[in-house]
Amino acid sequence: MELFDSLKFKIVRRGIKIAFPEATDSRILGAAARLKAEELITPVLIGNKEEVKKAAAARGITIDQFEILDPDAYPDWDKMVAAFVERRKGKATKEQAEEILKDVNYFGTMLTYMGVTDGMVSGAIHSTGDTVRPALQIIKTKPGVSRTSGAFLMVRGRDQEKYLFSDCAINVNPSSQELAEIAVASAETAELFDIDPKVALLSFSTKGSAKAPEVDKVVEATKIAKEMAPDIILDGELQFDAAYVSAVGQLKAPDSEVAGKATVFVFPELQSGNIGYKIAQRFGNFEAIGPILQGLNKPVSDLSRGANEEDVYKLSIITAAQTLNTAK
Repeated sequence: MELFDSLKFKIVRRGIKIAFPEATDSRILGAAARLKAEELITPVLIGNKEEVKKAAAARGITIDQFEILDPDAYPDWDKMVAAFVERRKGKATKEQAEEILKDVNYFGTMLTYMGVTDGMVSGAIHSTGDTVRPALQIIKTKPGVSRTSGAFLMVRGRDQEKYLFSDCAINVNPSSQELAEIAVASAETAELFDIDPKVALLSFSTKGSAKAPEVDKVVEATKIAKEMAPDIILDGELQFDAAYVSAVGQLKAPDSEVAGKATVFVFPELQSGNIGYKIAQRFGNFEAIGPILQGLNKPVSDLSRGANEEDVYKLSIITAAQTLNTAK
């Protein structure tokens, strides 16, 4: 079954509610209408009702049956403000909360935190910081996870090849502990896409072939990750060719369960991760889907500002599928 067919099968007619804080954007409206028509999710549009309806009419989209929530006219506003003040634990007064929650991303994140929606998709017109910051402040990371991370699903051909690359979006230079957490979270994300996770922690060294503090970080991260999740098939430090190519893996790391068989690739820092996924995308003709934010208690997804309607549609499906993991 093709990747998105599989994900659709998991979420169809489950009534999963996803908040869209950028509801006047043409790409968002087009994707939301398609998702609703296919009964994949229940979109919750955020914004002034008249402005949203006007934008929808300009696209020829009828949204009479859509739920539209306006921060300026939300019936449970006082309840939301109180919940935000409590969640921020003294970092925001009631008056400050009322101002902050006028921001559509904070409002949408609070809807998800309070259970009104199951997840949120934003970023088509907002920066990554504008999308991720409210999630980190309100939804926060899962127990045992100190930071969120961003993975890319790499797909080539008609689902012939599927891999997960991370972190390619968030953490500039993660510590060994953070790198270990990213590795464990990435294995969980891989399973969502029916990828059997064999996790390689990447380096420019394979099993001591080079000596440097950068290598030591990956070696330590591998040790921590194995202690955190002993059931995950995971190894490092491995060079990319040793992780990916069977013959090279057998030569450089003959005793490894991962070498030559890796399906999840964890980069040692953001610079190499970002470069790596873009090389695979441009030279290798892989489709890069993401970033998929990992480690949050409830899913929030960050679109690229260059995203098209199809990108919104696909990332919304992924976000809805992630709610099945967080509901466990």
